[in-house]
Amino acid sequence: MTKLKTTTATDFAQSAHSPELKKQFETFINELVETSLSPDALAQALSGGIDDLATVLRSLPALEGRLIELGIAAVARCNPDLKVLTQNLRLPVSQTALKLVELNDAENFRALTFDADTGGRKTYTPDFVILNERTGTAHVVDAKRSVYTYDRVRLDDLQNRMKAAGLVLPDFLYKEHRRLNVREVRVVILTADNRKTDLYAGIWHLSQLDHLVEVEGAGAAIASLQAEFHSHVKANWKQACEVFAQSCHLPIALPVQPDVDLNEMETADEDDQSIEDTNVIDASGNPQLIKLGFAQPPTRH
Repeated sequence: MTKLKTTTATDFAQSAHSPELKKQFETFINELVETSLSPDALAQALSGGIDDLATVLRSLPALEGRLIELGIAAVARCNPDLKVLTQNLRLPVSQTALKLVELNDAENFRALTFDADTGGRKTYTPDFVILNERTGTAHVVDAKRSVYTYDRVRLDDLQNRMKAAGLVLPDFLYKEHRRLNVREVRVVILTADNRKTDLYAGIWHLSQLDHLVEVEGAGAAIASLQAEFHSHVKANWKQACEVFAQSCHLPIALPVQPDVDLNEMETADEDDQSIEDTNVIDASGNPQLIKLGFAQPPTRH
């Protein structure tokens, strides 16, 4: 996929460089790491053998993915114009909506909205909906630690479901989220891995987060959060190894930290949600002029 490098002027009114945000990040890391990745938990896994250790290692990608989601939401809330929604976002997706977005260019269905009350055969739950109340633009956001393991078919399927869900989003937010008004819906996949990005096809690297949420240093803040997470886990691992070695009367240098590429460890996503069959969504009787498309890339300089 095409990798595009863009730069934007850092003239955003809000900044991610704040003590409050740093404290939030520390809380996120502590809450996630000090459960299954605490020194005691890691030492116990070492004592339990390969199976227990493998279980712990498999939890790492999911925990880092959750951390990224928490970090993005926290950074976005630095902008007072943004309303960040993370709860009650189960959006209906019908075969009618899917066929519409699969077979047509967005220009052909920009003026359509679907009624959120009639249900749908499937649902899609985004990680966030970020609504800019000043501009009326809502971004349907799917945040991923990596899309490296996604082939083109899976990415197309995910993006089509995101766009189909976007057709009901204006009606859904108005009815289910205190009559929030949306004039334009955009979809974007945010990935922490820059090996498969395409700004113009709605797959953005986290370094472009500044532009999306209009907060200076947003992308760098998430990168720093990830680095701190890795550092914290590494320190806990080292401590666990020392405890394990002492309990077995072994040299402290054993065992060594396993070399794990988290990008190769695929975890279960909500992308493949398929809920029970219900009625197909019908087009709203009173359609509004709502624009739908991919997130718009930063202006090139």
